[in-house]
Amino acid sequence: MIKRCTWCGSDPLYVAYHDNEWGTPVHDDRHLFEMLILEGAQAGLSWLTILKKRDNYRQAFHQFDPHKVARYDDEDIHRLMQNAGIVRNRLKIEATIKNARGFLQIQKENSSFADYLWRYVDDMPVINTWQTVSDIPAHTPLSDQLSKDLKKRGFNFVGTTICYAFMQSIGMVNDHTTDCFRYNELK
Repeated sequence: MIKRCTWCGSDPLYVAYHDNEWGTPVHDDRHLFEMLILEGAQAGLSWLTILKKRDNYRQAFHQFDPHKVARYDDEDIHRLMQNAGIVRNRLKIEATIKNARGFLQIQKENSSFADYLWRYVDDMPVINTWQTVSDIPAHTPLSDQLSKDLKKRGFNFVGTTICYAFMQSIGMVNDHTTDCFRYNELK
């Protein structure tokens, strides 16, 4: 039997996300934008709720094209508020648009958003050695630093806990428990 992090449970969608995506280093800017937005959308909800809505988010937000999302206006906000396939929270929708604009600015200042992010960890994932899920922190000094910088740049829904979840999801940190099969695969 394959040993996994206990947080993913047995839901097939959650297991597939754990086995194939969570903790895998990501350097593709569009995927990074998607994960940043989805992590912000998750605030106050379960990650499984967001995974179930992920395809709807992709359709609603033009496959997470930051150039298109950055141009959204009040009409787009109204359209999104009517979309039952996403989290219809006006503040989160407005943050997505604002964050797309900030994302593009970071790309402009750096060679890519990935370069900006991965500098926080010297281009190498942080490999933690957590024995149990309860050992894993909700945030770290590194996520505090990222959150502070993104907020300074005008981003919303990028608190330190959201930033740490984002860092975990895109593989900036390997927070698979040491008994999980993915821990050694990603080490």
